[in-house]
Amino acid sequence: MKIFITRIIPDRGLDLVKEHFPTCDIWSAEMPPAREELLQHVRGMDGLLCLLTEKIDAELMDAAGSQLKVISSMSVGMDHIDVAAATARGIPVGNTPGVLTDATADMAIALLFASARRVVEGEKYVRSGNWKTWNPKLLLGADFVGATLGIVGFGRIGQAVAKRAQGFDMRVIYHDPSAQSAYGAQAVDLNILLRESDFVSIHVPLTEKTRHLVNADFLAKMKLNSILVNTSRGGVVDQVALYDVLKSKKIFAAALDVTDPEPLPTDNPLFELENCLIVPHLGSASQHTRDMMSLLAAENLIAGLNGERLPNCVNPEVYD
Repeated sequence: MKIFITRIIPDRGLDLVKEHFPTCDIWSAEMPPAREELLQHVRGMDGLLCLLTEKIDAELMDAAGSQLKVISSMSVGMDHIDVAAATARGIPVGNTPGVLTDATADMAIALLFASARRVVEGEKYVRSGNWKTWNPKLLLGADFVGATLGIVGFGRIGQAVAKRAQGFDMRVIYHDPSAQSAYGAQAVDLNILLRESDFVSIHVPLTEKTRHLVNADFLAKMKLNSILVNTSRGGVVDQVALYDVLKSKKIFAAALDVTDPEPLPTDNPLFELENCLIVPHLGSASQHTRDMMSLLAAENLIAGLNGERLPNCVNPEVYD
């Protein structure tokens, strides 16, 4: 069996793949393969293990050849893979759900806290030598107790964020027509959520319907002192519109774990703003979580190559 792994993944998963397929081809550079390199490396492969940094479309599947048996992604989101194209070719596609729920929810809460209490601004203030004395009006932020948290998208991660918010006596409301209430959260219309929330946390997948869901109209409906947190996908947020409302202080702050593109160019105007916190897609970046993601990705790959049903398959209709 010929296998291409598009990057060095954590040892937990990589060792398992090598145990079953010792001669797999691994892209060892720090940066992901360029498109032409990727198209070249997939030729003749039976299995592909990729990350969210690779675009896996019909062209690439055809370049690989009709013998391609499985595509396994070390991610939950599938916006980098043309799943419909894979299904049309009878190729099962695997992902790594569940194991990153807690880590991503923790990151959402961490970003919410950091923005509300201006932690990064404070750290920069100290390092720059501006801290001369205790000041009762210095870097005042927002409180959590009694505040309203609005969650857009109430799947596993959204619910995990709601669970954590209980510990801070926050009122939690959510908008997700397909979800059931949990952890005392109340389902509301999106307009009501934006009007009443002190904090808005985004937890939707990136689809054609959700691209730029957070646009100028969305942001205009948020409260003046509210905070936006996005740990889903960068394309969900219209970053030009976000810059405008942050620059004019029509919302208090925003914290982004994801951007469009990634990485965000350093000349992007969002970096000019003290009230915009940007981190490099760290939602699942705990040692245990990334180990488990690599393990699930390896298990999906191995199952597909052995002609078995993938443990986590996003297009199970290929088995019908």
